[in-house]
Amino acid sequence: MADMNVEYNPYDWKIHDDPYPAYAALRSQAPVYHNEEIDFWALSRHADVLAAFRDPERYSNEFGVSLEKEQIREARTVMSFLAMDPPEHTRVRALVNRGFSPRRVTELEPKIRELANRYIDAFIDDGQCEFIDAFAGRLPMDVISEMLGVPQADRDDLRGWADLVLHREEGKPDVPAEGMAAAAKILKYFAEFVKERRKAPADDLTDALVSAEIDGDRLEDPDIIAFLFLMIIAGNETTTKLLANALYWLWKHPTQRDIVRNDPSLISSWGEETLRFDPSSQLIARTTTTQVEIHDHKIPAGARVALLIGSANRDERAWDRPDVYDIRRDTRNSLSFGQGTHFCLGASLARLEARVSLEELHRRIPNFEVKPEGATRMHSSNVRGFTALPIEFGP
Repeated sequence: MADMNVEYNPYDWKIHDDPYPAYAALRSQAPVYHNEEIDFWALSRHADVLAAFRDPERYSNEFGVSLEKEQIREARTVMSFLAMDPPEHTRVRALVNRGFSPRRVTELEPKIRELANRYIDAFIDDGQCEFIDAFAGRLPMDVISEMLGVPQADRDDLRGWADLVLHREEGKPDVPAEGMAAAAKILKYFAEFVKERRKAPADDLTDALVSAEIDGDRLEDPDIIAFLFLMIIAGNETTTKLLANALYWLWKHPTQRDIVRNDPSLISSWGEETLRFDPSSQLIARTTTTQVEIHDHKIPAGARVALLIGSANRDERAWDRPDVYDIRRDTRNSLSFGQGTHFCLGASLARLEARVSLEELHRRIPNFEVKPEGATRMHSSNVRGFTALPIEFGP
């Protein structure tokens, strides 16, 4: 816009170690930002992002939560109820909740702890590992797969396809051909998976979704397949990035590391502060249903609007010393899981995975050191985190 000196491109800044000064410039100079080249608007202040999350009538989910044109066209197929507004969203989410119950999540804790220790056992004697490949990229996929009933033999394929769906090529703002092909493979896999589950019921989430019923209303196969796709992508990749981000930022802040060492009861807070400080999902898109006037700007109806969670979580209007990584911080105002109607269904699972994983990592390799020269970041439109994070550790 003419009255600002900052630019925001959601593809370029994800690979930087510290993109947050650019957010601060947005909040100060352009709290309502318009990128004419990609044709989207962005809200950067905590109060504005929160208000939009709580206003589904003006900020619609009908076209999904991505800025990318291919995903807008296929939003419902790959985003499930994230591409719906009430009352349809309310109906589908209520049916999904019948399967994705708090009890089903809570009962996973022993399995998550077992998986965490199995992966640590595999590398602990080496004194080093590439953390994404050895742990963070594997555990979330195993947890989701355990819930869904996906066989062990299929999990590496699903993980590889999920990585391709999220990867973006530098300078190309749309989903690459490899990503589109990988998405088609995931959808085909789950179409067959649901068909088989209807023939042979099992005690897993997929069967619970197939069987879910409220007053005679049931989920159709396309709804189930879309939800399974969403679980494999969103439920897997964001937790992978959270785990690596948690190790990285604790390593970067030795005084905070000492706090966790002296009081392991704060491990849960370590995960929560990481979610606030550097969330895996940095933006969520909406589409305006009517003209919205905000900060003397008029966002037209039908506009794509990026709600910048990463910026909102660092807003000096909402936080004391927002750029300080503080394990003891009260993070209840964090927007990392959204707010309102579309509050993240998997928040409790992500938090459980993070707490258990970080507890076991802290217990077994408390003296880990990151090798930053080997670290690489993901190039993506809305996910921020590492694709490689080498670490080393002593006894």
